[in-house]
Amino acid sequence: MKDRLKQIMDEAMAQIDSSDKLDKLNEIKVSFLGKKGELTSILKSMKDVAPEDRPKVGQMVNDARSKIEEHLEEKKKAFEQALREEKMKAETIDVTLPGQRIPEGHRHPNTKTLEEVENIFIGMGYEVVEGPEIERDYYNFEALNIPADHPAKDEQDTFYITQDILLRTQTSSVQVHEMEKGRLPIRMIAPGRVFRSDEVDATHSPTFHQIEGLVVDKNITFSDLKGTLQEFAKRLFGEDTKVKFRPHHFQFTEPSAEMDVTCFKCGGKGCRFCKGEGWVEILGCGMVHPHVLEMSGIDPEEYTGFAFGVGLERIALFKYEIDDMRLLYENDTRFLKQF
Repeated sequence: MKDRLKQIMDEAMAQIDSSDKLDKLNEIKVSFLGKKGELTSILKSMKDVAPEDRPKVGQMVNDARSKIEEHLEEKKKAFEQALREEKMKAETIDVTLPGQRIPEGHRHPNTKTLEEVENIFIGMGYEVVEGPEIERDYYNFEALNIPADHPAKDEQDTFYITQDILLRTQTSSVQVHEMEKGRLPIRMIAPGRVFRSDEVDATHSPTFHQIEGLVVDKNITFSDLKGTLQEFAKRLFGEDTKVKFRPHHFQFTEPSAEMDVTCFKCGGKGCRFCKGEGWVEILGCGMVHPHVLEMSGIDPEEYTGFAFGVGLERIALFKYEIDDMRLLYENDTRFLKQF
């Protein structure tokens, strides 16, 4: 038995020494130490050994196992060290070579414009409120005094998911949610992404962004609306900016108006940018319709308010003198690096 163990151990050591890769070591380990290995077969034959010799033979088998395992581990470490050194040679870094500059990103024109608008209104005491992009028909239309037969609810204009659920066409729905909470007075703006079934061109996109504002309090008048928007225009486009209001119609405000600002390119003299008119249309606004207040649980005899809405992309196009809205979404770094 002793000679057999010595023969097994010598053979194992020789195979370990002659192995040239890690996979070979695993094969040797299974061959000698596995469930069907050489040493395991000796342990299974212990029943043929005299009882008084079994402890001694068992000790000899354990010693042989320990030596083989120890030699396997040493050889394994030698392989791993060689592989590590080889890898380090292949991955050597020449510190004298010039470094590779990683380009740094910066904020998108839309983001910069949104932050500027938000800071202006926060400075005037407004709160920034967000709401769901997937909205109920009631909040997007009916609560804003837009009845079921109104053209704006046509499927050619609106992305309907079901008869009662749609992708919001305006962030005015956020205003309704806030009015329903009953926490008065309200001074808020609601920026966010909106969706309309428009063809893509230089001034239209099925996805764009709006910033809508709402003030509800006692004794709010159209003068408050004009003063607020005039201050907003001056802070956004410069102190010399003038504004004018043209009568218009919106279902959820009465009276309603479109607001123009003097062309910040020519100062109102007339140029290609403003098509020679000296003015550019910037937003829609008006006094909140009494019926809209009533539907949200607010007494129009006690409270009044004004609302306004502006397209974020529209401001960005004017502010940065961009003549095609599609450029904002094409992710062309040659364009974006200019801002």
